[in-house]
Amino acid sequence: MATETTTRVGAEAVEAKGWWLAHKWLILRRLSQLSVFTLFLLGPWAGIWIIKGNLSSSLLLDTVPMTDPVVFLQLLAAGFFTVETTAILGVVIVLAFYFLVGGRVFCSWVCPINPVTDLAFWLREKFHIRSTASFHRRTRFWMLGMVVVLAVLTGKMAYEFVNPVSMLHRGLIFGMGMGWFVVLAVFLFDLFVARRGWCSHLCPMGAFYALLGEVSPLRVRADARDRCDDCKECYLVCPEPQVINPALKGARKGLGPVITSGACTNCGRCIDICAEDVFRFGLRYRNEAIQPLVERVDHS
Repeated sequence: MATETTTRVGAEAVEAKGWWLAHKWLILRRLSQLSVFTLFLLGPWAGIWIIKGNLSSSLLLDTVPMTDPVVFLQLLAAGFFTVETTAILGVVIVLAFYFLVGGRVFCSWVCPINPVTDLAFWLREKFHIRSTASFHRRTRFWMLGMVVVLAVLTGKMAYEFVNPVSMLHRGLIFGMGMGWFVVLAVFLFDLFVARRGWCSHLCPMGAFYALLGEVSPLRVRADARDRCDDCKECYLVCPEPQVINPALKGARKGLGPVITSGACTNCGRCIDICAEDVFRFGLRYRNEAIQPLVERVDHS
């Protein structure tokens, strides 16, 4: 078991499944993030316009519009009620896609800030950097509310001037400028102030996609939770470890094996890291808990 502090996290999984299966979803996420960025980059850098625009608003193959829901929400809050039909269609398409694949999939599979905060987390663990700062998990929802209120008060999409996600994405394509300071601030915040502080506690975009994730069908399941050996490594690598326990340890409370929380990013790291193959991707349906035999006998 990997209960000793000297044991490298993930060593058991590598030994049991091999290096590839112990890192599969992590590598696929990085490829996804790189692919999305490359598609946007091909136009201005190589003249190959597969996607025009940026993560806030774009056009795929000159046909399919895509609009960031948080940007759209700010537009409405700022009083832009005569939004173009393409923008409305674009937000519907994006909402439908992330509803199907899990809401915060954006955070772990698309967002360019994710590798930055993952690097900060890795450095924190490697050099044993500890801090006492903590934030309530619902702080990000207050941040989302503040973004909307700010748009109402200013009549502009004011948050977009400091949004690390859009600033980094636009900056990598067209030049960073002041964007480097915002991204550096997020990195240093996660490194020295709060463990996974930005993505797991403050980001308003993550808050919006978490709401969508509450009802999305694609989820991580702990169907083989009876094989869990309590190594706790899934909790160590998960960006939202609080979502694991109900699915993994909730059988005696009548809870099913599906991680239903919208906070889950569907990153797949718990699947990678588990040497016992407790977790897998699946649907949120068929979430009935099997009552332990001892309890059934006691109540018979």
